[in-house]
Amino acid sequence: MPTPELVRIVSRDSPMALAQVERVRRELAALHPGTATEVIPVKTTGDKWMGDLAAVEGKGAFTKEVDAALLDGSADLAVHCVKDIPADRPLPAGTTFAAFLERDDIRDALVHSDGLTLDELPAGTRIGTSSVRRIAQLAASHPHLECVPIRGNANSRLDKLAAGDADALLLAVSGLERIGRSDVISEILSVETMCPPIGAGILALQCREGDTALIEAVSALGDPATHREATAERMLLHVLQGHCNSPIAGYASTEGDGELALYAKVFTPDGKRTLRAHEWAGPLDPATLGTSVAVALLRQGARELIDGIPH
Repeated sequence: MPTPELVRIVSRDSPMALAQVERVRRELAALHPGTATEVIPVKTTGDKWMGDLAAVEGKGAFTKEVDAALLDGSADLAVHCVKDIPADRPLPAGTTFAAFLERDDIRDALVHSDGLTLDELPAGTRIGTSSVRRIAQLAASHPHLECVPIRGNANSRLDKLAAGDADALLLAVSGLERIGRSDVISEILSVETMCPPIGAGILALQCREGDTALIEAVSALGDPATHREATAERMLLHVLQGHCNSPIAGYASTEGDGELALYAKVFTPDGKRTLRAHEWAGPLDPATLGTSVAVALLRQGARELIDGIPH
């Protein structure tokens, strides 16, 4: 099947999102040097809204306009951070994932101007984050610290830190690396200290289902291990029906022997209660593993916990 001569790539217009698009362009050019690419940046509802995401469709606020460009034919390929794609409902009808790129770092980073670690921060330190996942875990592990709401892309959050809106930030390691700002990291937190969000560090390529030539062309960019991990994690979130205010964390990992494992947590917003589940796939396929871990959490009371959080 002939490779498309031009691929129009749509993405959020933030510096990080555009850096992610450049990665896709480089990898696609290396694989198909005869294919030209054009970038179509869009500003999403989530990028424009600085309040509670629950007021603007939750995580879907970061994908709505990107999906629209794909569906109306003004773009051919969408680049998403998997953590921003809602898993409690299916992809827009007529679209599909063509590839999941090799996974980047899934951990969170502490940014502090004096280079202090999380355990060194004095009581009352203001941590800038609007993530319910981070807030719940900090409340459990470091209750003497204060979380203050801060939204925007990584660059704008760093600017707000410099302006004194917070004393420290929690940001994704992969995001800082993508924009070339890993120099600001004062500590990389282990997954035991700060369990990552579902889909952390994964970029997904989304196409229209009927664009078989394009799907074939970009599918080779995908990483099989990352595909399995993303499938397990997104099925976990789908079964839990987690919303944007649900403190849910977890990650799948491919063990040295190739076996897939999935670890997940559900918290109360104040961090006082934590549900945990950890399973290995064995004979299970990734989607079934995600379902199994979700069911283990539901048996512990995850449904009541999630439904009891306003959204």
